[in-house]
Amino acid sequence: MITRRTFLWGLPLGTMSAFAAEAQPAKVSRIGILTTGDPRSAPPGNWEGFLQGLRESGYVEGQSIAFEHRYAQGKPELFPDLAADLVRLKVDVIFARGPWAVTAAKAATRTIPIVVIDLESDPIADGFVKSLARPGGNITGMFLDLAELSGKQLQILKEIIPKLSPVAVLGDPAVNASQLRELRVVARSLAVQIEALEMKSSKDLDGAFKAANRGHAKALIVLSNPLTLASRTQIGDMAVKRRLPMMSLYRAHVEAGGLISYGPDLPDMFRRCGVYVGRILGGASPGELPVERPVRFDLVVNMKTAKALGLTIPQSLLLRADEIIQ
Repeated sequence: MITRRTFLWGLPLGTMSAFAAEAQPAKVSRIGILTTGDPRSAPPGNWEGFLQGLRESGYVEGQSIAFEHRYAQGKPELFPDLAADLVRLKVDVIFARGPWAVTAAKAATRTIPIVVIDLESDPIADGFVKSLARPGGNITGMFLDLAELSGKQLQILKEIIPKLSPVAVLGDPAVNASQLRELRVVARSLAVQIEALEMKSSKDLDGAFKAANRGHAKALIVLSNPLTLASRTQIGDMAVKRRLPMMSLYRAHVEAGGLISYGPDLPDMFRRCGVYVGRILGGASPGELPVERPVRFDLVVNMKTAKALGLTIPQSLLLRADEIIQ
């Protein structure tokens, strides 16, 4: 009688190897997600964009990849421990969103690849990469250190509100210093007074808006960082309640009640990062993948908010808008 064992021993070595390979489950790569808030509850389109980018590279959640989510719940001081936890888990790649997450991930590992979205840091000056074309280390992804965008935002507000001064500016001086510097330069040329309001946690918002009221601010500019984005609903509610026209970098702020935004297509940046994560899982070196910067910038206007504030949006501005929310 020929048993299964006898049958297997009788097979050629190549055939036995094929059986063994077929019997082994496919490798599931683990991706560490390091963000200020849960990306799955972030502005619509961001997380979906990331998953789309992974799918474009052939990776699907639940089949070939799994996620380890670590988020700071709006507390940047938690990032070092969260990054260290992902390193202990030996994830295959870390996706880090924002300057605090990127700094913590960089300090935690020199070997695990890190793909980032950072709209506040200068990647070379801050030591994240050696060059944009060839990062050279374990970090790559999407950076946007275009402080002049803040100046452009002030100019757009001036079109809507000719007698603009003073303007309250909400952000974190530690990560928004270059944006604030550029704003002050443009503000001087437009004869606009700037009042900086510090926000290091959501607990600072009440005091910041009270300061804006005391200073008789005519409008509010929200500087870009993950914390202001995570607090967008609270900021939008406060701005509407205090009748402050609000300008920001993110479309999500406009959806939360802000008046206008001018900034990059964030879901597409997430998609590109998903593609990069997929390429790294496929064997590419992060040090050889060029740092990318967004190429598309959208102007979004909330006409419902404009009407509530009694503001008339110039036709010239509406014609330039990429999207108008009614």
